[in-house]
Amino acid sequence: MHRYIYNSRDVAAYFKYFSVPSYLEVSYMQYIFNLGNNILAEPLTRDFEHFKNEVFRELYFLWANGFEGERSDISAMTADGQLALICDQECLNLESYMKLICLHLIFSSNLPYINLNFTGMMLQLGLKCDVDVYEENVRKIMESLRLVAYDTFGHAFDLGLGIPDELLRIALNAEFKASLVNRDFRASLKNEQLKWLADLKDKSLKVFGSIPARRKPAAPARSSDARPGMGSVSGAKYSDTAAQLPANRIQPKGAPSSGNRK
Repeated sequence: MHRYIYNSRDVAAYFKYFSVPSYLEVSYMQYIFNLGNNILAEPLTRDFEHFKNEVFRELYFLWANGFEGERSDISAMTADGQLALICDQECLNLESYMKLICLHLIFSSNLPYINLNFTGMMLQLGLKCDVDVYEENVRKIMESLRLVAYDTFGHAFDLGLGIPDELLRIALNAEFKASLVNRDFRASLKNEQLKWLADLKDKSLKVFGSIPARRKPAAPARSSDARPGMGSVSGAKYSDTAAQLPANRIQPKGAPSSGNRK
């Protein structure tokens, strides 16, 4: 069975379908480029700049063709008159969709499998072929993309026995997964972001210069006319200031002030 190798259109469609942010696209390209010809077609693995330009060119095609996200018509991923490489022509949408699923498993090393119901997909993908033809194409695409199926209990499921109307776990086969070196994409992506931030900081320092550190403002001084029971007056308790007042201004508790009486 022919083992499928991905091209720039597949990578660009993955970006669109799974809504990869534009500022992360180059990091995704660098990751899959580093995997080499085990994943990418040989002409794309010779020069990264050439590969990047090809992906951007395909992104423009998909944008113009209306392929903008997971709710897009999967048939918009291919050009008019494009021939299927794995499946029969009437199952071209199945081939396109399964390419995206396999790429998602490649990029997401922390994702062990994806749940799919192949019986329900036939209607969602707009396939009008016979059920027997569809089931045969499911087996072909799974083998070509090096995918395996498990039931809901994690036991290997033989699709040659038929396609059940239930969820199956779709994963990369063990041999293919072992061939993908440096699969920790999150670590490489984090390093790329840290490098981007460091470069941005260096450019900012060249343009704006160093920014002096802000000094913490001093605590405001306490008011000297505090009322009784409201803290200190110039560092002394209010009760201590009573002895410093003139005798004629001291008012005993419970007695009215007689300062205005004769």
